[in-house]
Amino acid sequence: MGHILIVDDQVGIRLLLSEVFKKEGYTTYIVANGIEALQVFEQNEIDCILLDIKMPGMHGIEILKKVREVDLEIPVFMMTAYGEQDLMEVATSLNVHRFFTKPFNIFDVRDTINQLLKG
Repeated sequence: MGHILIVDDQVGIRLLLSEVFKKEGYTTYIVANGIEALQVFEQNEIDCILLDIKMPGMHGIEILKKVREVDLEIPVFMMTAYGEQDLMEVATSLNVHRFFTKPFNIFDVRDTINQLLKG
């Protein structure tokens, strides 16, 4: 099927997204920080990335910039809280596919990814 990289510092969000996408038949990679995210991205065939904007250490924009240095086309969906408009504008300039605002509707996230990866 497809391979999804899930990057979020909140364990509950990582586990929820992983469970939902595994049920859909995807292979999921879940990581808590930017360093792990870039390692998984470099070592695996990833079809889609779900990426939190705000995380301790390396935040989502930094991760996104490094991903774009390697792959300009991979779909990246960013998860964000309200009030992060400045970061969202930077992410948009880096070709983010879509933003999901926390707390997001898990079915909306699932359906959006399915539409992209399953056609």
